[in-house]
Formats: sequence, C-alpha cells, structure tokens
Amino acid sequence: PPTPCPRRRRRGRRRMAKLLVPLVMLGAVAGSHRCPPRCLCPAAAPNPTLLCARTGLLAVPPTLDRAAVELRLADNFIGAVGRSDFANMSSLVHLTLSRNGLRRLAPGAFADLRALRALHLDGNRLPALSGAQLRGLASLRHLILANNQLAAIEPAAFAAFAATVEDLDLSHNNLPALPWEAVAGMASLATLTLDHNLLERVPAGAVARLPRLARLDLTANRLRALPPVPGPPGPSLAAGGNPLHCNCELLWLRRLARPGRLESCASPPPLAGRLLWAVPEEELACRAPAIAGAAADPAAVLEGQPLRLGCAAAGDPPPALHWLGPDGRLVQNGSRRAVGADGSLELRVATLGDHGAFTCVASNAAGEAAARVQVAVLPLPVPRGDGDGEGEAGPGPSDMARAGSNESRATAGERRVVAAELTGSSARIRWLPQRHLPGIRMFQIQYNSSLDDSLVYRLLPPSSRSFVLRDLAAGRQYDLCVSALYAEGAAALPTPRALGCVRFATPGEAPACAALPRPHFLGGTVIIVIGAAIAASVLVFILILTARYKAAAATRRPPAAVASVCSQTNGTH
Repeated sequence: PPTPCPRRRRRGRRRMAKLLVPLVMLGAVAGSHRCPPRCLCPAAAPNPTLLCARTGLLAVPPTLDRAAVELRLADNFIGAVGRSDFANMSSLVHLTLSRNGLRRLAPGAFADLRALRALHLDGNRLPALSGAQLRGLASLRHLILANNQLAAIEPAAFAAFAATVEDLDLSHNNLPALPWEAVAGMASLATLTLDHNLLERVPAGAVARLPRLARLDLTANRLRALPPVPGPPGPSLAAGGNPLHCNCELLWLRRLARPGRLESCASPPPLAGRLLWAVPEEELACRAPAIAGAAADPAAVLEGQPLRLGCAAAGDPPPALHWLGPDGRLVQNGSRRAVGADGSLELRVATLGDHGAFTCVASNAAGEAAARVQVAVLPLPVPRGDGDGEGEAGPGPSDMARAGSNESRATAGERRVVAAELTGSSARIRWLPQRHLPGIRMFQIQYNSSLDDSLVYRLLPPSSRSFVLRDLAAGRQYDLCVSALYAEGAAALPTPRALGCVRFATPGEAPACAALPRPHFLGGTVIIVIGAAIAASVLVFILILTARYKAAAATRRPPAAVASVCSQTNGTH
C-alpha cells in the first residue's frame, strides 16, 4: 500500500486533539461535581448546587457532591432519611426535602450539617419529632415543618438551634400542645406560625418571653382564651377561627381589634357568633367565683386512715382552686397530701395535725371566694389491761408525739408509737405488743423520704417491737405510721390495721461541732509537730558533734614555746 504523507499525519493528529480536549474538560467538570443520575448540576452556579427535584428518586442519592452548598430534593418519593445520607456535608447551607412523603428521620440524620441555615421538611408525613432527629443544626435559622402529621414534639427537639432560629413554621399539623418552655427560649425567633392545629392553650407569659417576635399566627386552633401579647408595639397577631370565650380576659385583644379582623366569639351565648371588634367593652364581663359546696368524705377518721376533701366552685372564667391547712399554710402535693386536677384534696394518711378546719379558696380574674371544711381526726384507741391485750380498749391520748416538744411529756406506756434515741441520722421506733390481734403476718412502717416527700416503706417480722431508722437527715421533720398486716385465715389476704403515728424531728448538727478542728487540720498539725521534733533532734545532734570536735582538738594542740622571760628585780635586768 502507498505510504501516507507526513503532512496528512500531522493534520489527523491535530483533529484528534481538538476532539479530545472538550471531552476531557467535560469529564473533568462532571467528575468534580459528581452529579447524580437524573439531577442537574449547573456549572454556572457560583457555588456547587444540586437540583434533584421531581426526578422520581426513592432515596437520597449516595453519589452526592459532599461539598455542595444547596441541595433540592423536593417532589420525590424519599420515604426515609438515614444517618449517613448527608454525612460530611459540612458546607451545605440550604436543604429542601419538601413533598416527599417522608415518614422517618433517623436520629442524627442532620448531625454533620453544622452550616445549614434553611431546612424545608414541609408536605411530608412525619408523625412526631424527637430530640435526636434534629441534633447538630447549630446554625439553623429557618425550619419549615408545615403540612405534616405531627402530633407530638419533644422539648429537646429544638435544643440545637434555640439560639439561632428566626422562622419556625408548624402550621397544618395535629399538635394538641407545644413545648412552650422550649419555644420561649428562642431569643432570635421573629416568625412563629401555628395555624391549623389543635392547640387548646397558650401559657401566660410564653409570648412575652420572645423579645424579637414580629408575627404570631394562631388561626384555626381550639383556643378559648389568649394571654396578653406585649405591646404596643408588639407582634402581629392572627387568631381568627378559634372558639374564643369572650369575657374580661379578652379586653386587651378587643382594644387592639379593628374592623376587618376575624376573631369571633363562640361563648357566652349572648355573644356567640359576633366578631370581637364589634362587641362593646362593657359586654366583656367576668363573674366572681361562688363555691357551690365543700365537704370531707368521711367527716371523721382515725389517724392513719385516708380522707378526701371535695370543693366545687363556679365562675367566669372558671376559678382555680387551692387549699389552706388548719395552720393557714398553702397545701402542696407531697407524700401525704395530693391536690387533684378537679381541686379535690386527698389525705393519704391522716394525722392529728390534720384535725381542724381546711379552707377551700376559689379565685379568678373577678375575685375569690372561700369555704371552710371541718375535719376530725381521732386518736387510735390504746388497749388497757394486763399487757396481754385482754382488757377493754378505750380512747387514748394522741399518738402524734413530737420529739423535743411539749407533746412528748406523756409516758411511753401511754403512746402506741414512740420515736426515741433521736440522733441527726437515726431514730428508734417502738410500738406496743399486739397480742390482741391474732394472725399478724408482719408490721409495716411508712415515713417520708429524706430527699423528697415520697413515702418509704419498711416490712418487719411479726415478732418485732422496735426498729432503728438509719437513713434520716439532720434537722428534718418526719411523719411515721406503723401498721399491722394480719389475716384471719390461712388463705385470706393480709389486711392492714393502723397501730399509730408519730411526728418527730431529727436534731440538727450541734454548734459545738463547728468549733472542733477538722481532720485535715489535725493531720497537718501532727505533721508539723513531728517535723519540728525531727529538726530539733538533728540540731541537738549537730551541736553535740561540734562540742566534741572542739574538745578533741584542744587536747591535741602542742604547748606554746617561751620566747623570752623578763624579770625585774631592783630595777635591773
């Protein structure tokens, strides 16, 4: 065959080079962006951007460019986000996962997105938010969770970005309540959108703790009352579509209302269906509370038995109920006392200190009312006779002996339960023999804990006559009751019977103990004394050696030679 011309060879090489250079450049661009299949990665964008919306993705592509700044994955079919789907994407600023039917977020799914500022999760099917799902979003400013199926949000869910978030959208969900304490801690929040939920209450002061809030949307919830919003100037408020109860508590909203606002009244009946801005202020009235009834059930009990006090009150708005004890102090929940949601007071273990009149107080914005309930707590009967329990049982003195007080003057034989040998951390509890109760299985001691007001129980064998408590705290008051568990037959269930109660207080630390040297001080003093003794001994030893050396040196020194002898006798040498 004829040999090709060298000039033709050079031309072919040039054409091949011109063809290969664009292909190599295109491959380099595609390799640098790592654009996933069916996604757009515009090279003209100033920052790496991945556009994967409406591409039919079933999961987050594993070939994402980890240096991307913006990622759009909206309108796909991504049902879950795993822990590693967005791993090492520390430069991502904007992430869109809208309208994916997303049902599950793995804990820590966004943990590596430390620079993310906007997260769009609207239009999905998330049922709840936990504290670990949004962990790591330290720079988040916009969180959009609208149009989901959220029914619960943990308070810790917003902890990672509470200081930075500015826009929070939770509209069109199924939220009956909100972690208001967590929301109130969002110091930079400017827009809070909560419309079309099932919210029934906004706590007083929750909105006032948001200093930068500019817009609050509470439209179409189940709110019957609204707490005052700070202002003017204050945040723009939208609260239409709520079944508001129009009374004096909404005077602040009536004064802010103007024609065109949609807040309307659902009750009371004379105002139902009227727009709030059209209701005169004098018609927004409250009614002072009135107590319909207050009673104790039963009215008299033996100490150690339970007792319930009920109280019913009416008013507009519904009054809050609280109780005052016979000593005039406010009754709070504890080991022996519990105030129910309906305002009732339950005394689980009645003591002689509960004898007297309890006061039920009902209060609302229009005033308050009070009613007294008399409670009788009777001391347990003490068996009298020969000590075997065969004598006639009659009423005895109080079992409530307060250690160190005037109530402890009664002799030990007159009290069924006695607290003795009290120290700062222990007490010996004694009770009378119960030979008159056949079939005693065991004794039960119950008292309030040293750390809180929860009850502590101790079970003892039937032969016990005393017990030493060793887990007490100094300077604390205790209410203790002893019960006997007995059964009439072998197959019968044990039945408790209260033997008595005692109230005592452990002594505080003695003041003299504060003047005693502390152990580390004594140890340091001993070390100093021993060191000084050793130093003195060494010094004495050195002085003895020095004296002996000087004495030995003096005995070895030769006598001095006589240079001249002068005598004077009668003036001549």
